[in-house]
Amino acid sequence: MWLPAAHDRRALRMSLTKHLVVFAKAPRLGTVKTRLAASIGPVTAWAFARYTLEAVVRPLACDRRWRCWLAVTPDKSIFQRRQWPATHGLITQGPGDLGKRMADVTECLAPGPVVIIGTDIPAIRPHHIASAFQALGRHDAAFGPARDGGYWLVGLKRRPAFTDIFKNVRWS
Repeated sequence: MWLPAAHDRRALRMSLTKHLVVFAKAPRLGTVKTRLAASIGPVTAWAFARYTLEAVVRPLACDRRWRCWLAVTPDKSIFQRRQWPATHGLITQGPGDLGKRMADVTECLAPGPVVIIGTDIPAIRPHHIASAFQALGRHDAAFGPARDGGYWLVGLKRRPAFTDIFKNVRWS
């Protein structure tokens, strides 16, 4: 089992906090956006990954309506703080497929609703996140459906009760 950085553990104990978790891969040349890099080149793909990371995190992290967490992979990249945009906290994703990592991150957070997004949605704005949290006031879960049949946002009202939804899913 992995643990968040020591300086962030106090924050994990806060109760009924709205948690926004942005899943991100360390923006390293040659390791990010590899499918995209096949057509546009590794440097352009790396620049795009850096841009989308900043474009997603910057407007969302400073919003006081929720606590913004950056869930990073690989886990050891948590120690290279300068490569990450400023957020309320950094946590590691841990091992496993995307579903296991989302479940583990969700379970480590203090009670309260959680919204999970990735960095592939540079047009996302605080009102999108606020709408998801508002929906969680009336529903157990909220989803942002994507055109490809997947989701760009997953929100859960309470944890850990609903983390089983991440099991037995085919992740791309």
